[in-house]
Amino acid sequence: MSSDIITMVHGSGGSATSELIESIFEKNFDNDTLSEMEDSAVVEGAPRFAVTTDSFVVKPLFFQGGDIGRLSICGTVNDLLMRGAVPKYITCGMILEEGASIDNLRRITESMAETAKEAGVEIVAGDTKVIEGNGGIIINTAGVGFVDEKLDIASGNARPGDKIIVSGNIGEHHAAILASRLGIETDIKSDCAPLVKIVHNLIAHRIRIHVLRDVTRGGLATVLKEIAGACGNNFMIKEELLPVTSMVKEFCGLLGLDPLYMGNEGKLVAIVHPEDEEAALDIIRHSTYGQDAVCIGEVVSGGDSASGNDRTSGNDCTSSKDHTSGSVILETLIGGRRELDVLQGEGLPRIC
Repeated sequence: MSSDIITMVHGSGGSATSELIESIFEKNFDNDTLSEMEDSAVVEGAPRFAVTTDSFVVKPLFFQGGDIGRLSICGTVNDLLMRGAVPKYITCGMILEEGASIDNLRRITESMAETAKEAGVEIVAGDTKVIEGNGGIIINTAGVGFVDEKLDIASGNARPGDKIIVSGNIGEHHAAILASRLGIETDIKSDCAPLVKIVHNLIAHRIRIHVLRDVTRGGLATVLKEIAGACGNNFMIKEELLPVTSMVKEFCGLLGLDPLYMGNEGKLVAIVHPEDEEAALDIIRHSTYGQDAVCIGEVVSGGDSASGNDRTSGNDCTSSKDHTSGSVILETLIGGRRELDVLQGEGLPRIC
């Protein structure tokens, strides 16, 4: 490259743009479709497919356990997987601020390529824009996955009696990003990972999956509340069963945080038929990134939950005597009951 940093000339559409694309993006994302360098990619299709899009603005660009490149692929792939789709294709839009390090861009691109290979997807189209700024890098993606015509996985499908499974420890990605931002030395690593093996293995073994959701912004409590609201049933979960590492607990204690409202980028919630609980747990635990999976509770009908002691919405608490349909009730370690709501306000810092 003729420069060590991104300059406005790299976005001009001329020789510098071509050199950037050829030396970094085409080199790392190499496949037959992308190499055609047409205005759009023509790919093989399927009768049903899932489509998602996302943008990634996380700072710092590199953190313990990952980077913005790996994060962008994992986030896109996992969104497709949550509808039971087989991820197939991804597009990548790079928004580069003037002054961005070309070496950093190369590392991020290499990370994206490695993660895409791990997830079994191809990056088939892309775009690059250079804007004024302070050296930042923003990534926009879109993803396409193929869905079996017999599958129906959606938040509204949770039924009374279903078991609620979490694929592993919560709060790790959020803690890793926050520690990096605050300059706190810790061994906590982001859980950023593509969950392809977990979902594919559950489907291959014909587990009766009613709901899949990845635990990202807003944390586990927000995700469960959203699902409960969609299906109109209540969820009963137990604090003693929540998977949280001692390091994350200590980190939360230091900063006054609640792991239930801290995001992940490599964990999912699976709500399955009660007769499939043990089989689902065994499958997830023997799949890549699922070794710490646990069942944390079950779905109950709208009027089946007992009265609660308090209602917690992020950090705010008001009293409540009964629980309407769509409530998430946490049975606490001391025998009380706490009603969980979605995160209120902004969950700092931005984790993706």
